[in-house]
Amino acid sequence: HLLLFLLFVGPFNCFASYSRATELFYSLNEGLPAGVLIGSLARDLRLPTAGGQHPASLQPPLSFTLASHGLGGQYVQLDNRSGELHTSAVEIDREALCVESSGATIFGGSAAVSSSSPSPESCLLLLDVLVLPQEYFRLVKVKIAIRDVNDNAPRFPVSHIRLSVPENAPVNTRLAIEHPALDPDMGTNGVQTYRLRDNYGVFTLDVEENENGERTPYLIVMGALDRETQDEYVTVIVAEDGGTPPLVGSATLTIGISDINDNCPQFNDSQLNVTLYGNSSLGTHVATVHAVDMDLGSNAQITYSYSQKVPQLSRDLFHLNESTGAITLSTKVDGDTPRLHRLIILGNGPGCIPAVITVLVTIIKVMMRPPEVVPRFIANEVEGVVYLKELEPINTPIAFFTIKDPDEKYKVSCYLDGDGPFRLSPYKPYNNEYLLETTKPLDFETQQLYEISVVAWNSEGFHVKKVVKVQVLDDNDNSPVFSEQLIELSIEENNVPNAFLTKLHATDADSGERGQVSYFLGPDAPSYFALDKTTGVLTVSTQLDREEKEKYRYTVKAVDSGFPPRESIATVTITVLDKNDNSPRFINKDFSFFVPENFPGFGEIGVISVTDADAGQNGWVALSVLNGSDIFVIDTGKGVLRAKVSLDREQQSSYVLWIEAVDGGDPALSSTAKITILLLDINDNPPLVLFPQSNMSYLLVLPSTLPGSPITEVYAVDKDTGMNAVIAYSIIGRRGPRPESFRIDPKTGNITLEESLMQNDYGLYRLLVKVSDHGYPEPLHSTVMVNLFVNDTVSNESYIESLLRKEPDISVEEKQPQISIEPTHKKMESASCMPTLVALSIISLGSIALVTGMGIYICLRKGKKHYRADENLEVQIPLNGRISLHMLEKKPMEISNI
Repeated sequence: HLLLFLLFVGPFNCFASYSRATELFYSLNEGLPAGVLIGSLARDLRLPTAGGQHPASLQPPLSFTLASHGLGGQYVQLDNRSGELHTSAVEIDREALCVESSGATIFGGSAAVSSSSPSPESCLLLLDVLVLPQEYFRLVKVKIAIRDVNDNAPRFPVSHIRLSVPENAPVNTRLAIEHPALDPDMGTNGVQTYRLRDNYGVFTLDVEENENGERTPYLIVMGALDRETQDEYVTVIVAEDGGTPPLVGSATLTIGISDINDNCPQFNDSQLNVTLYGNSSLGTHVATVHAVDMDLGSNAQITYSYSQKVPQLSRDLFHLNESTGAITLSTKVDGDTPRLHRLIILGNGPGCIPAVITVLVTIIKVMMRPPEVVPRFIANEVEGVVYLKELEPINTPIAFFTIKDPDEKYKVSCYLDGDGPFRLSPYKPYNNEYLLETTKPLDFETQQLYEISVVAWNSEGFHVKKVVKVQVLDDNDNSPVFSEQLIELSIEENNVPNAFLTKLHATDADSGERGQVSYFLGPDAPSYFALDKTTGVLTVSTQLDREEKEKYRYTVKAVDSGFPPRESIATVTITVLDKNDNSPRFINKDFSFFVPENFPGFGEIGVISVTDADAGQNGWVALSVLNGSDIFVIDTGKGVLRAKVSLDREQQSSYVLWIEAVDGGDPALSSTAKITILLLDINDNPPLVLFPQSNMSYLLVLPSTLPGSPITEVYAVDKDTGMNAVIAYSIIGRRGPRPESFRIDPKTGNITLEESLMQNDYGLYRLLVKVSDHGYPEPLHSTVMVNLFVNDTVSNESYIESLLRKEPDISVEEKQPQISIEPTHKKMESASCMPTLVALSIISLGSIALVTGMGIYICLRKGKKHYRADENLEVQIPLNGRISLHMLEKKPMEISNI
């Protein structure tokens, strides 16, 4: 159970466990590159290898082989010798391998991909591995769990989702969105939340999760709806998963508000008065009533009927059309017919209280036959309506009218009643013939319908009126006209796709198709702007970036549907407003400055350059030091980095600072840069001698010491670096019976015996050692006194200490040590060194004799003087002339043989 627990712990590490049943369990993330180690079969099976306890010659070589190269074999590479299992070049895609269906398994030879439940453990890659030779033969079942990573964004199955909500839906009404987003990833990497980019203040979203873990978004109504006020809402629904970082997907959501019957028919008037002549013929139109219902479809259907209060006699006399509300004369008017009829008419709508209008019909009794007016139309006439095209020429004939008295007893005259560019004149040489014609061109845009009457009356004063309606037909003589010739718009950058910009409006005074306006973008408009040809809605299909382009200017056209079509042009200018969408950007993410140590305080170390692509306050940048602010300060305006104090490389050789740049937006955006300050070394530290620790210490050297033997060493360090810390050792002053008997290695500081010591070489040797660096421009150095006492024993320490207290008389040698900084790669040939060695040996013997004589002389002379009083033990030794030693310690220190 512990092994199963470890199987799914850790983001990338692969864990394995071995059981006697020869099963191995591994886990890894999907999408890993080739060559990632999954596990070592030999190690996890604890098989002996060539590096084990048994000799390699006694171990037969192991061999690991996939039992069959099936589906799983293409995703792994097995090293036949080491048993290491790596990912192959074929990338593992968990969503492609594991189908989320209960118990579904896809097999391929001895390897299979298994999926039984929507959990990380459900996606297993199964391999069978054979281990040979016979001594270690076994069949190993390898199970590799494929862990999910957030590599898929939520995606809606359709790009446009439509949802219908009744306008009387109460607050908190929940409607399921039938097309939820899909995400092939598992668990928290799947779809977690939904949101609306624009909720219009009346909608919100909620998410419900069923027993299978599926999340369904629900639209919740948060406010009152009214279709008659707004019948449609268009927004964007966004699905977001729970990965890090989260991925999102979106679709357009159109919420249609369906109509309910919440409006009833209404008449504009409550009463209508009508006069009817008693000699009117059957079918004569009396009046038409009309009611209005603001609803749609079947909810707006209106039927007309008589009220129960209308007498049956009136019902029989006047016919009411239930659909149109037209009232016509249905029976002949005679002497017994009442002269006044009150018709109460109801406008009926579904589920509504009827609207009421009263029509008063007054019948005028006629005692004689009226004059007759007989028209003969020249222009096109349909059911009493004459149709004339606009812009027809003057004096266009409309109709002939014959005026006569049916009884031929009375004189009949006529005239034209009504307004309009028409005249009625006698048509000679005929009697009682009149011509109706135009007096000027007609203009449809000025007036579309004229109603004139030809009135005839006889000498008895009886009038007859013939109504003529003239309908002016439209011609395509007007171009569309924009409400504004220059349309100035603005929009914030980073807008949502398909964002609304404006609705263009152009009018065309023509009618019908000639007045229908379509909208088009000009050729200079960028492709990501869209203009609905019918509605004139201008949108932008992509996000605009002010930093890429701030101003757009292009033309739009309004074109009518006439033949030939007429058009007009307007100019659209769009200003993209800035949003704080750009963080301050450093020219480099990492800055490095090299500064010599001891650099003066508040000196300029370097300039940090940073920019912000935003404008105005959003582009203003302030710099600050996140760490090390007690030492460093930065100029916000110029970006100059300074140190408040002088910097010492020996205390700290480098500094790593983090500089933060914050812009002036709300909310503010920021970015950081790494600043590395490297202090260049200055040779400001002389070498520090660590051994010997005192000028008063000494070492006993036995006379039997062989030449070439190491005696002691001088050890020093230098706090500087590079050439400033390269140390050379040299003996610049000697004193003793035969002081040239000792030499110092210029590189290591090791002091060795050069020649065999004789009987007369016994005594105290004092070597002044100079420890010098190779600093530039001026090397620095320290000195130390190395005291060597050549004798068989130390019988009188007080005497030796008294000698050490005396100030030695040592002449300083001016010769500088010569060492090679680079290591020597070749040894000198033995044959080439022989002449030099011979010459040096002769010179050394002569020098020894001379120095010995001088030493005896000096010792005899010094022995006659009184001992001096004790002096300070710490000294500073000059490099020229005589020297004065001051001891480093108050107490002499004895150093044993090293």
